[in-house]
Amino acid sequence: MPIAVPGRPAELPGAGVSGTSRESRAFTLPRGLRGTAGRIAAFTVGQAALMVGAGLLITGPAAHVWPMTAEDRVDEGFEHLRTGALTTVSFVFSEAGNTLTVITIALLACLGLVLIPRLPMWRQAAFLAVSVSLQALVFLVITLSVDRQRPDVHRLDASPPTSSYTSGHTGAATALYAGLAYLALSRMRGPWRRITGALLLLLPLLVALARLYRGMHHPTDVLGGLVNGSLSLVIVGCALFVRPEVVAAPAERPGRAATAGGHTADVPGPVTVIVNPTVTGPREQQALRAVLERHGHHEAEFVETTADDPGTGQSARAIAGGAGLIVVCGGDGTVRTVADAVAGSGVPLAIVPSGTGNLLARNLRLPLTSTEALDAALRGVPCPVDLARIEGDDFPATHFTAMAGAGLDAAIMEKTAERAKSVLGWPAYALAGVSSLTTPPMRLTVRLDGAPALRRTARMVLVGNIGTVQGGVTLLPSARPDDGLLDLMILDPHGPSGWLRALAKVLRGREGAPRPTRLPASEGEAGGLLVEYFTFRRAELRFEAPHPREMDGDPVAPGSRLTVTVAPGALSVMLPRDEA
Repeated sequence: MPIAVPGRPAELPGAGVSGTSRESRAFTLPRGLRGTAGRIAAFTVGQAALMVGAGLLITGPAAHVWPMTAEDRVDEGFEHLRTGALTTVSFVFSEAGNTLTVITIALLACLGLVLIPRLPMWRQAAFLAVSVSLQALVFLVITLSVDRQRPDVHRLDASPPTSSYTSGHTGAATALYAGLAYLALSRMRGPWRRITGALLLLLPLLVALARLYRGMHHPTDVLGGLVNGSLSLVIVGCALFVRPEVVAAPAERPGRAATAGGHTADVPGPVTVIVNPTVTGPREQQALRAVLERHGHHEAEFVETTADDPGTGQSARAIAGGAGLIVVCGGDGTVRTVADAVAGSGVPLAIVPSGTGNLLARNLRLPLTSTEALDAALRGVPCPVDLARIEGDDFPATHFTAMAGAGLDAAIMEKTAERAKSVLGWPAYALAGVSSLTTPPMRLTVRLDGAPALRRTARMVLVGNIGTVQGGVTLLPSARPDDGLLDLMILDPHGPSGWLRALAKVLRGREGAPRPTRLPASEGEAGGLLVEYFTFRRAELRFEAPHPREMDGDPVAPGSRLTVTVAPGALSVMLPRDEA
């Protein structure tokens, strides 16, 4: 079955490239989103009613009842405590709850949650953004409904045109910093987890004290702000984390069994799950086991990779033991190792992306959340996917699934530290790329499918089974994982202007790329070309000197020779039915 790849529709049998048309893909809301949004809205209405009711009580019947009668003395006490140093400190903490500050930090945090981790934390980003927004919405309703004068003391800030009840600074700070504290305590690891969470939880209290010190609010106003922000966090957190009902909507196509109806793929033997423990911890493994059990696989065997055996031995033993499905949980390197062992066996492979790049998974349009990826695979169908067989001097023949190359890309892989990848995610590659731009050019000879040799200079030579990398950048616009061909890019910019023009061509992707050449038109050298594209079945690359090399994101020993051959349909991959 043809596989739909990013930016390119699946081709019908017998249709030429020029005869294909782009297939529109309708946007589908995640399943359960409307119901969850309705519940959040209903509880938020209740929150607003509660806060408004409390405000009307404080300013009405309870205004002359203790502790409201003691609030003026508290306000005056803070005024008498003022010193130059304390006033400066209070200004800093008061600004931490300022509207502009809260919006800026919330926006940066949400972008960070989506862009920095190896798997975007959409749910966590939504939790933070919705909590802060709802708190602000309820605050506006309160100020319009409850009219309370500010304390009768000298105020250190200009009085905004809103009611003293509740403290907007305190409410916003509570929603933001307490929300960040929850995310830190639930997602971080190591000794700094508790310290970071405690400091973030302390910030709303310091903002509240600062607003009292500066004469902007009564004690019940800041207490109301703390309650308002906390209620927003509880409402959104319960909806998204305690009873999460928002999940990716499985797509359906006419004439095929609906995946939403609980259809599970037939697996003729036991399931073996090969896990890279450095990126898939015990909690993630338990979640994956729960998905397997929901699909009826109650005795799936989990096997962890090791530094000495990154997946080859585990895969071979699973195949020898009659495995009906092998699930691989890891990054591109782990997927490559397992795919190399499974290739040609006929045993289908389910890919659970857990690494930094996850290039094969991205190009196959697999979900990038581990549980959703496994669920989609178990509902899917096995489809043939090409592999690339590669060999060279100083390393034995093996297969790769995504890309391999020499020069700039290999230098980037060498300079990207594992810790940087775990902390920053894929942007770590971009940082390493900046420092790798001075990689010296290579002189090489390229022979494709036995045709006359091409002599080239290049900063980077990239061979790909797929075309799109992190950030949606398409390096090989015509590459498909199921067309029985591989694609080659030769990149040779000179000087700053050359790099800028080459970058512009690459970023334009399919629209900016020339049509790839099936075979070289003539023997000899081509000068002045920034980017060249070729398609082939077998490529022989010989460099005049040893250069850094990589495959599927893992550096290999520098060398002067690479031979790459396509292995059509060598791998059977479980794909969601709408991508098969």
